[in-house]
Amino acid sequence: MLRGMATVSFYADDLESAKDWYTEVLGIAPYYAVPGGYCEFRIGDYQHELGIINRTFAPAGAHNAPGGAILNWHVDDVRTTFDRLIALGAKEYEPITPRGDGDFITAAVVDPFGNVLGIMQNPHYLEILARA
Repeated sequence: MLRGMATVSFYADDLESAKDWYTEVLGIAPYYAVPGGYCEFRIGDYQHELGIINRTFAPAGAHNAPGGAILNWHVDDVRTTFDRLIALGAKEYEPITPRGDGDFITAAVVDPFGNVLGIMQNPHYLEILARA
């Protein structure tokens, strides 16, 4: 039924600042943008989409506070990535946390725009990538 993540959407009151911040974090500019409304990055091994939307277009009832589901992006080094995100102005949401027998490590930050950005070292991700 669920075949893969198509787009994860984040909201920002200041779209241009969010676009600039994510350009710095990701090291790439968005590949698509609608001035004042939306920008989209393609990132990672499978070119998943990260969309940043002007908060005025958020669904009715959307919360401005961080929370809810956390989408974890695979990273090669949680500590290095976490430290870099904090240095760029993100705030800790979930500390670096070994899971299970320690093969899985997660952490999450709140970006400067109020969105939760999860990161994870995940051996299953690397196994799937090696088979692709």
